[in-house]
Amino acid sequence: MTVPASVIWHDVECGSYDADLSLWRALAEGARGPVLDVGAGTGRVSLDLARRGHEVIALDADADLLRELDARATAASLRIDTVCADARDFDLGRALGMIIVPMQTLQLLGGPDGRAAFLRSAARHLAPGALLAAALADALEGQLDNPLEAAPALPDIREVEGTIYASHPIGIRVEPGGVVIERIRETVAPDGTRHAEGDEIRLDRTDAAMVAAEAATLGFSALEALAVPATDEYVGSEVVLLCRS
Repeated sequence: MTVPASVIWHDVECGSYDADLSLWRALAEGARGPVLDVGAGTGRVSLDLARRGHEVIALDADADLLRELDARATAASLRIDTVCADARDFDLGRALGMIIVPMQTLQLLGGPDGRAAFLRSAARHLAPGALLAAALADALEGQLDNPLEAAPALPDIREVEGTIYASHPIGIRVEPGGVVIERIRETVAPDGTRHAEGDEIRLDRTDAAMVAAEAATLGFSALEALAVPATDEYVGSEVVLLCRS
């Protein structure tokens, strides 16, 4: 069975990241009810929490990623409910104990309007006292004003069925309200055939204080932000903590 390209590239670029897992584990210990993992992808965080006995719901807009998550959960004898939906408009029909938004997913929602739509959906699912925690990229801040001075990052590489997949970050482009990370995705087939194409991801420029102010109008109060340290391969994160009032 052919593995969808979206699954492979998601695993190449995100699958090996684990610097934040201890934070999500600690927060999940305090959840009174299921934990919703927003932007769950192939299950990097969802599977980790489920292995520790938490009830997890995984939400993503990409059905291929969720099918892979389902397969991995089944292979590990884990129960994870998956929901294919836009984070800006979801209705699970049930209350949640916590919502987590790892790996800058909150910065992929199209600016303040997209974040507000997500926060409204989140608020409908959280009882008073329940937490919403979202990671925001912070290590890019020093590069936004001087992007050409940023040190080149090492490529993310993975082999799948004999083919080498490599994702090479090549630049940062500043745009109004955000930053675009430019990269080259390259494949090398077993016979040596190479193929390369460009790819871009846009992150909205925001921080914990801005998100807290936006959330305050929707029934959230902000707690002290947490941090995930940078690694040699990945930027660090500021984790905004919001309590449903």
